[in-house]
Amino acid sequence: MLYEHMELLESIGLDLLFAAIFFFIGMAIKDVLKQGNVPPFGRKIVWLVLFLGCAGFITKGLIQISWEGAGIG
Repeated sequence: MLYEHMELLESIGLDLLFAAIFFFIGMAIKDVLKQGNVPPFGRKIVWLVLFLGCAGFITKGLIQISWEGAGIG
């Protein structure tokens, strides 16, 4: 295998690892909220914060890709 292919596989694997981590964090939060009898407003706030964290991570990746494509970074 060429080095370029290994770098691509590592990049895809890292992205899948982060997706799996976010999934497991979400499942853990869901379980804690269910067992703690958290009110609906509190649940919405917790899920909003989790979503914003994921959205920030995805936005950072998109900005990084666009900057590398434009030759900035």
